[in-house]
Amino acid sequence: MVNNQFILNKFGSLGSDFLIELQKHAITSEIKAKTEIVREGQKNKFVPFLIKGSVKVYSLNDGRELIYYYMRPNDSCLMTFSSIFSDYTSRIYAVAEEDSEVLLIPVSAIHEWLIKFPQINRLFYGEYEKRFVDVMNMVNDAVFHKLDKRVLNYIKQQISITGNNPVKLTHKEIANNLGTSREVVSRVLKKVENEGEIIQTKEGIKIPVNENVRID
Repeated sequence: MVNNQFILNKFGSLGSDFLIELQKHAITSEIKAKTEIVREGQKNKFVPFLIKGSVKVYSLNDGRELIYYYMRPNDSCLMTFSSIFSDYTSRIYAVAEEDSEVLLIPVSAIHEWLIKFPQINRLFYGEYEKRFVDVMNMVNDAVFHKLDKRVLNYIKQQISITGNNPVKLTHKEIANNLGTSREVVSRVLKKVENEGEIIQTKEGIKIPVNENVRID
């Protein structure tokens, strides 16, 4: 069943005619945590919009992940959307970080709507701007910040996404997401723990409550 409230909040400004079309074609899907939604080389049949949960969008290079951005509720996967103007082939992976719900809009319908409802372009332009900022932040983090700063930013990001502090993260998971080794991450975590930046417990990694969880 299509989530009517989500549709009204996300697409209501596009008018009643568009909403009728959307209800005809869109479907929702429940995605379990750690489930792959899109993979590199796959032909994209749908453009996903996230209703609830979180989704990691990344590429793989020699087995290492390069994270482009995280989808949060109300976000769409713009790298999936961009593929519909070429060969429909995905160049990214998208995996649910937690139990999630997505709205799936068929690519064939979007092609028609871009002509029939030109106002939809404004929505996608806004999504492109958000994703561009995310990718630029990722590049700046990788180029200008030392690894200890990147590790801290990643932990804060995960706390922000999940709402959990402490957050369950393994050293291996952090290493994969930052393109380094588990041994290096373990040394960095020990260093920043000794400096009082984090606390490692059985429940996960915690940022002390007097710390700001904002990503720098």
